[in-house]
Amino acid sequence: MDTLTLKILFMLGLVFCFVIRIPHQRENKKNVIADDRKTTQEKALLLLVFIGMMILPLIYVLSSWLSVANYNLPVWVNWLGVATFGVAIWLFWRSHHDLGQNWSPTLEVREGHTLISNGVYQKIRHPMYTSVFLWCIAQAL
Repeated sequence: MDTLTLKILFMLGLVFCFVIRIPHQRENKKNVIADDRKTTQEKALLLLVFIGMMILPLIYVLSSWLSVANYNLPVWVNWLGVATFGVAIWLFWRSHHDLGQNWSPTLEVREGHTLISNGVYQKIRHPMYTSVFLWCIAQAL
């Protein structure tokens, strides 16, 4: 599969992820924080994740600065990466959907938060982290 097609599919996946998350971010701001446990370490780690999952891939897609890191894989591996990215996006959406108003971007407990143990959370302990892990694998493929 040619690089341009993979870049376009990646950008579409990014758009889907933003479309999934934005409504939850808006809803989350309305909730009153009952217990805020954000630390400097957590903020630093979130920044590193953002750089690794968003900034560096966008630099790769939109410029030639990282073209030295290009490598060729068989087409079937590319398709495996696309499928993995699709599963990651679905799991990302499903975990947000099942959390509903219980979603929080950081370690914050908000008034009315409850433990979610239905939906995808019934089968996978940390589905949002799993989706991020799958996303990272998909980027490499």
